[in-house]
Amino acid sequence: MRRRDFLQTGGVATAAACLMNPRVAELAAAEQPAPAPKPAVPVGERICLFTDHLDDHGFSYVELAKMISPLKIAGPDLTVRGGGVIAPDRVAEELPKAAAAFKDQGLSIPMLSTNLTSAADPTARPLLSTMGKLGIGYYKLGYYHYHDITHWESELVARRKDVAGLLELGKPFHVHAGLHNHSGAGIGGALWDAWEMLGPLDPNGVGFYYDPGHGTIEGSKHAWKLNLLRIAPRLTMVALKDFVWEKTSGGWQTRWCPLGQGQVNWPEFFKLLAGIPFAGPMSVHIEYDPGGATRVERIDNSLAAAQRDIAFVRQHLAAAMR
Repeated sequence: MRRRDFLQTGGVATAAACLMNPRVAELAAAEQPAPAPKPAVPVGERICLFTDHLDDHGFSYVELAKMISPLKIAGPDLTVRGGGVIAPDRVAEELPKAAAAFKDQGLSIPMLSTNLTSAADPTARPLLSTMGKLGIGYYKLGYYHYHDITHWESELVARRKDVAGLLELGKPFHVHAGLHNHSGAGIGGALWDAWEMLGPLDPNGVGFYYDPGHGTIEGSKHAWKLNLLRIAPRLTMVALKDFVWEKTSGGWQTRWCPLGQGQVNWPEFFKLLAGIPFAGPMSVHIEYDPGGATRVERIDNSLAAAQRDIAFVRQHLAAAMR
C-alpha cells in the first residue's frame, strides 16, 4: 500500500502501518488499538474550521454556515461551551438547528469543542446524546489540571476515572472523545502523562487530539516527534496552529501566527502524519490577530486568514502524499 492510499483511507491495519513507518507499526502491534469509530474518508475531506474566533460576533447559524461554505471544507469545529456558538445548557434545542443550517450549505459538523471533563456535568448527557442523534462523531474534552504536581500519579488515576465516566455515558451514542495536548501545567501537555491516563481506557471511546503547535512549544527540537510517534496508535484528531516565541517585558512568551510563519516544522509533521492512521477531523485554528480597524474588517480578515491557512494545509497534505 502506498502512503497516498493509506492517508486517503485512514485504515488502521498493522500490516499497512508496517509498509509506511516501522516505529508506528511496532507501537500499533503492541497496543492493538481498536478501529476508529467512524468510517474513514480522505483526510483532505476532514478539514474543519475551529469557530472560536467567530464566537463573540453574535452570528446566526445560517450566517456562520454561509461564511464557512466558500472554504470548501467539511464544516466547523463548533464550540459548545461557555461563551461558544452554543451554550451547553441549550445544546438539545440549539445543536439540531445549527446542524440543519450547515447541512443547507452542504456542510456537516465533524466535531465539537467542549469543556466536558466529567459525567457529573449536567450538560454531558444531553450533549452526547444530541451528538449521537445528529451523527456528530467527535468531541474535544475540556482540560484536566494538576492540583499537586508532586502527586502526579494519583492525579492521573483520579482524572482517568473522570474520563471513564464520560466514555460510559457516551457509549450508547457512539461518540469519540479527544484529549488535547495543550501546553502548560495541565495534564496532556507533556503527552506521556496523557498516555498514562488514557492507556487503560477504551480506544473506541477516547484518543489523542494532537496539536503540533502546542507539541512544539513543549518539545521544539525533537520531543514533539517522539511524542507524536508514541501516541500514534491512539491518534484520533488533529489541531493545526503555529506560533513564535517573543521576548516581552514579562519574559519570553508565545504568540500565535499564520501557519508556516512560526516554529512548527510543517513538512516534517505532515510527513510523519502521512504514516499514521487516524480517522477523525483535522481542525484549523485562527487564534492569531487577523487585524482590522472595524468589526467588518476583522471578520473579513479572519475569513481570509482561514482561507490562506486551509490552502497551506492542503498544499502540505498533497506534498506528503506524493
